[in-house]
Formats: sequence, structure tokens, C-alpha cells
Amino acid sequence: MGVFVCLPLVLPLTALPIARLAEQHLHPRSATRLLAVVGVLLALCSTLCLGLLMVVGTAQLPGNPLPDSWSDPQVRAAVPYEEKAGIVAIGALAAVLGACGWTVYRHVRLRIGAGRALAAAPSVVSGDIAVLPDPEPYAYALPGRPGRVVVSTAMTECLDARERRALIAHERAHLAARHHRCLLAVQLAARANPFLLPLRTAVSFSTERWADEEAACAVGDRRVVAVAVGKAALYSHRAPDVSVGFAAFAAPAGPVPRRVAALLAPVPPVRLWPPSSAHVALAALIAAVGTAASALSSLNAAVTLVGILHAATPL
Repeated sequence: MGVFVCLPLVLPLTALPIARLAEQHLHPRSATRLLAVVGVLLALCSTLCLGLLMVVGTAQLPGNPLPDSWSDPQVRAAVPYEEKAGIVAIGALAAVLGACGWTVYRHVRLRIGAGRALAAAPSVVSGDIAVLPDPEPYAYALPGRPGRVVVSTAMTECLDARERRALIAHERAHLAARHHRCLLAVQLAARANPFLLPLRTAVSFSTERWADEEAACAVGDRRVVAVAVGKAALYSHRAPDVSVGFAAFAAPAGPVPRRVAALLAPVPPVRLWPPSSAHVALAALIAAVGTAASALSSLNAAVTLVGILHAATPL
């Protein structure tokens, strides 16, 4: 098993090139899906690594809940026993589980609270759109059954009719594609391994770009969507407290100048892999090898350890 059990802890660093690569060369839809899958896979491998280190380091400690036969001298000789690494892994694994549990709890609590607050607030509901009488400008997508696009009256007054249509189409795209699930997945992945934080940032940006492109298709004018994005960001910036309430479920706005520039550029081609060039190919190769190595090393360590401990445990 050796050093392979520790590789998944640092191999998420190799996913950083593909985050930049996906942002710059892939369609936002492809980038979101690719980065979310890579992030979740690397986080699972990293968490499995901590679990294996905990078992390896603590199987022989007195008072552990594992079978007594796992303390057999032959098992001790076969397993690379590292007590200090095991104790550290216990703390790290507890921190990961605690952070992920708190993230899920906060997500569920805010979602339920936002839904109840929206139901109790005086609003004008038309289909999936809820207009709240509020002097603060904001707009966001609230997932649920059914999902709602929530817009304040102040925001509607800041935009003209076509811009409002673009804004609504943008938020509807978030709901239709269930972007909140992708964002929650990469947020949990970043909680499991801090090296995956850049992936979370990249997915936040790509979901916004994805919604921008869907809004451009719905409106039929990319420039109108670009203007709506810029104006909405400008006016929303004056209401920093909005994110505390309902807007906690809106995807982060992302770098607005980059979104506007992308909307003023030609439509990005839909492809699953970026165009071939030397630096792009190298970045993709590093990320692919890192992800594959992380998965294979975790699988190898898990199979080896399970085989050893199973052989030591009487049926």
C-alpha cells in the first residue's frame, strides 16, 4: 500500500489546470459538469484516504472498536502501522465530516427558511415568478417544488422590459439546470479537501455563464443580456444584505466584467474537450492523470487493506 494511500490528499492540486482550461475553452455547460464530476471524485478519494489512514494507524490501539483479531502480530507486520498518522487522520476526518455536515445542515435550513419567508411575504406571484415589494434591488432563483424566480420591485424598476426578460430567463436557467446541486456538490468537495477550492470558484463562474448563455438564447440578443447583467450587478451591489436572506440560494455573481465580455463575444462552441494546443494538452493531461491516479491509488489502498484485515478476521 505504502505511499499510494496518501497520494489522494495532494493529487487534487493537479485538477487546478483543468479549472482554468475549462473556464477559458469549454462551453459553460460542459465546464460545469466536468468540473463538478472531477471535484466530487477527487473529494471522495481524499476522504477515503483519511479513512484508510485512520484504520491503519489505530487498528492496534487499545480500546478501538475493531475486531480483536486485527491486532494479531501477523496483521501488525503486514499493515504499515503509523500511530501518529492515524491519530492525525482521525482529527482530519472528523473535521471533514463536521464541515460537510454543517454545510448540508445550513443549506437545508436556509432553503426551508427562505421558502417559508417567501410564502409569508406579501408578493405578486405569476407562474414561477414572485415579485416582492422591496426597495432593495435583487433577483435570485429559489429551488424547490415548485422553484421560484424571486425579484424585487426595485430591480424591476432598474431594467427595461427586454432586460427584465433576460434577467428572468437567467434565473429560470438556474432552476432548470439545477445549478444549486452542482454548487452544493463542489462546496462539499472543497470542505473535504481545501485544494479543491479553485474548482468551487470555477463552477460558480461557469454556472453563471451557463445561465447567461441560456438567457441569450431565450431573448435572442446577447447584447441585451450583457447590459442586463451589468446593470443588475451595479444596482445589486448597493444591497449587500440581500445575500443574508433569500439570495443565499442564488449562484454567486462571478466576475461581472468577464461575463459581459463573454456575452459580447461570439457564441462559445459546444464541445466536451478543448481545442488542441501544446499548453492546453499539457494541462488536460496533468489533470486527467492526477484524477486517475487519485482514484486508482485509493482503490489500490482500499483493496489491499480490506484483503489484509479480512484475512485476519475469522468467519
